[in-house]
Amino acid sequence: MNRYSILWADDEIDLLKPYIVFLEGKGYDVTPVPSGSDALDKVQNNNYDIVFLDEMMAGMSGLDTLAEIKKIKPSIPCVMITKSEEEHIMEEAIGSKIADYLIKPINPNQILMSVKKLLDNKRLVSEKTNSSYSQEFRNLAMQYNDHIDHHEWADIYKKLVYWELELEKSSDKSMEEVFEMQKVEANNKFSQFIEENYEDWICNPNIDRPVMSHHLMKKNVFPLLEDNSPLFFLLIDNFRLDQWQVIRDVLTEYFTIETEETYYSIVPTATSYARNAIFSGMTPLEMSKKHPDLWVNDEGDNEDGLNKNEKEFLDRQLKKANKKIRYSYHKIITNAHGKTLNDNFNNMLQNDLNCIVYNFVDMLSHARTDSQMIKQLAPDEAAYRSITKSWLEHSTLLDLLKMIADNKGRVIITTDHGMVRVKNARKIVGDRNVNTNLRYKQGKNLNLTDKKDHVIEVRRPDDYGLPSPNVSTSYFFTTDDHFFAYPNNYNYYVSHYKDTFQHGGVSMEEMIIPCVYLKAK
Repeated sequence: MNRYSILWADDEIDLLKPYIVFLEGKGYDVTPVPSGSDALDKVQNNNYDIVFLDEMMAGMSGLDTLAEIKKIKPSIPCVMITKSEEEHIMEEAIGSKIADYLIKPINPNQILMSVKKLLDNKRLVSEKTNSSYSQEFRNLAMQYNDHIDHHEWADIYKKLVYWELELEKSSDKSMEEVFEMQKVEANNKFSQFIEENYEDWICNPNIDRPVMSHHLMKKNVFPLLEDNSPLFFLLIDNFRLDQWQVIRDVLTEYFTIETEETYYSIVPTATSYARNAIFSGMTPLEMSKKHPDLWVNDEGDNEDGLNKNEKEFLDRQLKKANKKIRYSYHKIITNAHGKTLNDNFNNMLQNDLNCIVYNFVDMLSHARTDSQMIKQLAPDEAAYRSITKSWLEHSTLLDLLKMIADNKGRVIITTDHGMVRVKNARKIVGDRNVNTNLRYKQGKNLNLTDKKDHVIEVRRPDDYGLPSPNVSTSYFFTTDDHFFAYPNNYNYYVSHYKDTFQHGGVSMEEMIIPCVYLKAK
């Protein structure tokens, strides 16, 4: 354990000898000084881990000393000790970035607690986090190795996200490898669960099944339209549960979280399928049959073409549900689009429903694949979360959310699917019309050239609610952290796409996704 050094300034420092002896007995080095000016001299010429300041010192007061110390060494934590409980003194101390505030009479344990909170906090929290996760590890493993339903899988994924974020904060990284192994194992079990149950979810409406993409508007949005205030439905493309968790605190400054749920994306967990399913309220198979004028077949490089008719799909779903409301639909791809939307905010207040799609996170994942600079900025999940939070804090989306909060509006924040960092390749062959997505393939004559593990084969697309452009069409989905690569240029594919974030396949990250309902404070 490090031996920390403490500077203590008090004009009655001799009376504090018992406290100083107590701290020294606990392994701390304490330097006592009788005035604020002496404290400044010491700070100027020495390094201290923490400073205690008496607020009512003769000569230079504690607050004045604090201000001067912060000019010299802004990062040093300072603790104010005072007899006064006056609010304005507390506010001034807090405004001057005080680290802690103690009111006399104090006892030695109060001092020790303050020191530990400021100096040993990270170590103590890390030790507790690692210890707690070690205990939870076995419970989670027992849970996902049992026969469980979609509710319990969502609960497991939420717990894994929680522990991932907690371990990320820990200075002791000894449990990170254990956690990564557990996440891989859990994802493998989850993929088996999806393979065993997905067909029933699609084909049998009478069983217990999760809310899925094509249920989302009917189950989570339409019931909220009964309220007279406008509802903003904000869909952030390619947005995971862990990303929601890191932006959560930014938004709770302005909103109260009414419900914080997850739902399941359909497969393929790709924008072209999942988002159309949301706005149409139908499976891709139903869309292709009932709206052939809007559905575009997913072949070759045509993936982006499937998302040109979202507004029309939404319009038809609203009419089918007999929702005679005023609504708007917007797709935000650039910052300029966001500013234009915000400039017309007052017009949106006249609508019952405003649906807005934000494409930043999806664009970031594509940029990360193609740009070495972005790969350096976001080498892993933690960095990716950090960039997502930074984007929100400086985005037109946050400006919009603030305006909604100011007008006592309501918000749903959700996504169409998540993404997963891929690490292992599976060789596949098909004809020239096979789509380009790395996590799923759709086309004729699809076949794997190696083992069939980590892949879900769908030879009868109807069973998965998927269209069949040709009689021999099939779908192949990679699971957990795998991706498809062609035997030709195999080494290029592996080196270029390994450790990139992809979507379209089957994993907890892609399928179990957030849907949150917020009300302005």
